[in-house]
Amino acid sequence: MKSIHQFIALIALIGATAACNNQPANTATELAVPVSVTDIKPGSIEKIINTTGTLNATKKTVVSTEMSGKYKLLVNPRTGRPFALGDLVENGQVIVRLEDAEYVNGIGLESKRLNLEISEQNMKKQQSLFEKGGVTQLDFRNSEVSYTNAKDAFERANLQLAKMNVKAPFKGVITDLPAITNQTQVAAGTAVVSLMDYSTMTVEVNLPEKYITDVAIDQLVRIMNYTLPNDTLQGNVKELSPAISTETRTFKGIIQVANPDLKLRPGMFAKADIVLARHDSVIVIPKDIIISGQRGKSVFVVENGTANEKRITIGYENQNEAEITSGLKVNDRLVIKGFETLKNRSKVKIVK
Repeated sequence: MKSIHQFIALIALIGATAACNNQPANTATELAVPVSVTDIKPGSIEKIINTTGTLNATKKTVVSTEMSGKYKLLVNPRTGRPFALGDLVENGQVIVRLEDAEYVNGIGLESKRLNLEISEQNMKKQQSLFEKGGVTQLDFRNSEVSYTNAKDAFERANLQLAKMNVKAPFKGVITDLPAITNQTQVAAGTAVVSLMDYSTMTVEVNLPEKYITDVAIDQLVRIMNYTLPNDTLQGNVKELSPAISTETRTFKGIIQVANPDLKLRPGMFAKADIVLARHDSVIVIPKDIIISGQRGKSVFVVENGTANEKRITIGYENQNEAEITSGLKVNDRLVIKGFETLKNRSKVKIVK
């Protein structure tokens, strides 16, 4: 009987010990939450519109023959080989020449050149005689007419011969060169080369109606392409339509961007950031640390080892950052890591 009472007493003792171990921890021993902080410094932020569009060359053309003749693709002096796709050509540079000996002989350029020289010499002689009274004014005028006719005939001959050369109408890049065998007879009006000048490019974009009063001519634009992640080119707003599309509720804009190194190519898809305004010397924080709740937006700052929740008001914002117009001040210790589990007045431990 005595052993039974001893066993019951032992069970009661074990239960009491377990109950004591399950008691809540004293709030005085609350664990500090590890967080990372940064001291707020003045910064800058821009108000921008993100849009996209397709890059277009400012100049493009298809050059065709003006005369018939035998096709001859010339050698590019830059490369030492016949002109090819992607070659850069200068304004007025001959790319293709047509050959037609019969046509050239029929023009009679050399005889017209000699006739011009004789007419010029005769006119100068008649002028000298006229000044000395040796010939009449009519004789001198007739010599001027002969010279003018000879000069016009010589220039026309040169213009006719020039039509045998297919020249670049502007500095650009060859984008198409139809495969025509040399010495093949081609007719007048045959397309033989396509050119583009994309040292300056344009992007046509459609902008939301709400920005109709914000976007203006010459505003700064940053142009990016996913194939050139480390290159951002600067452009500007060149044209704006005053009309709103009733279907899309957008208005059209034309952005111009300088492309001196030809990094961007016609037809590329481009991302454009139009800079509407800029604020300097303001408080700017990462957007991903802002907490949204029923009472508004807030962040945490550390003061004397305690995390204090601060209600904030946001001004300008972009994809990654936001301007804080109230709620924070310069040199506040802003929590940037570990804020997810914090509550107001939580004890914190600052770690790197």
